[in-house]
Amino acid sequence: MSSNELDGAERTDPQADRLPSSGESPEKVEAPSTVVTSAFASNDPSENSDTPAEPVGTKQHTPEITESAAKSAPLVEPSLLKPDDREKISDQWVNVASKKIENDQKTFHRKVLTRVSAKKVTFKNVSFFQTVFDTCYFSYCVFDSCNFIGCRFVACNLNQSTFPGCKFDYTIFERTQVDDEILSAAPERNNLKLKFARTLRMNYQQIGDAKSVNRAIVVELEATEIFLKESWSSNSDYHRKKYVGLSRVWQFFKWVEFKTLDFVWGNGESVGKLLRSIAWVVFVVGIIDMAYSTGAKPFTGFLQSFVTAPALFLGVKALPDSIPPLLSAGISALRLLGFAFLTAILVKRFGRR
Repeated sequence: MSSNELDGAERTDPQADRLPSSGESPEKVEAPSTVVTSAFASNDPSENSDTPAEPVGTKQHTPEITESAAKSAPLVEPSLLKPDDREKISDQWVNVASKKIENDQKTFHRKVLTRVSAKKVTFKNVSFFQTVFDTCYFSYCVFDSCNFIGCRFVACNLNQSTFPGCKFDYTIFERTQVDDEILSAAPERNNLKLKFARTLRMNYQQIGDAKSVNRAIVVELEATEIFLKESWSSNSDYHRKKYVGLSRVWQFFKWVEFKTLDFVWGNGESVGKLLRSIAWVVFVVGIIDMAYSTGAKPFTGFLQSFVTAPALFLGVKALPDSIPPLLSAGISALRLLGFAFLTAILVKRFGRR
């Protein structure tokens, strides 16, 4: 059969255009299916199955779905932190031909200096604000009227360097070799001064400099006494806002405790004050011995009581039986306490810590 005859047969096929009769069920008629294929193969096996593809446009994007998705999406809050812009300088030598740097407010301002060295260089009116010094070496340098506020010195060597007129508010020292003359550059405010002296005292303890430790303690105690007194007695706005109500009373008792210990033994730093306190105790023991001795005594008898008072206090001579036991126990306790204080002072003053 020729191609023309086949075409004619397809056109005249009675079943192609035949409509279902009234006796036949419409379900038996198979409608031609349209299969949509993609030009690119998909990795999803479900898409490559024989299931007819869903016509494009059957699912419409509704505004309700978009709004609900937007509400369910997590909100990204702005970050409260940002990277620090400090410049890190390491393994550098301060190379200045004139050996003098003046009015420099940028080169060393808020930097991290690691193993930076300088020798016999004069820094005048230079800002080291919030700079971290890590294992730096500044020997025989002069820092004149420089700003060291908020700085941190860690394992540095500042041997024979001087700091006239510098500001050391909130500065911290750790394992740093620095002469104790730096204490003369302590901040003027007493609360900052005692913190400055305290960090230097701890620094000197770390490197084993007992002499500088003792000097730093003296400066710290002087600043502490003034600060405690001003905390409850001063009428400045700073103290009245910081210490209100009972806190002001508590500061008063702290000051009384400090003054009492200072009178007894100089807060552990004065051998002379401790010997003075022991002398007062011996004098009181002489009065007690005189009061509890039987029989009236002439003037020479009173003098004899004061002569024997040191022996009674030190335990060389037994206390009279007429003295009440509780009072005798108090005298013995004061004797032991005096020896303990004296031993502590001698160890602190002359021991290598």
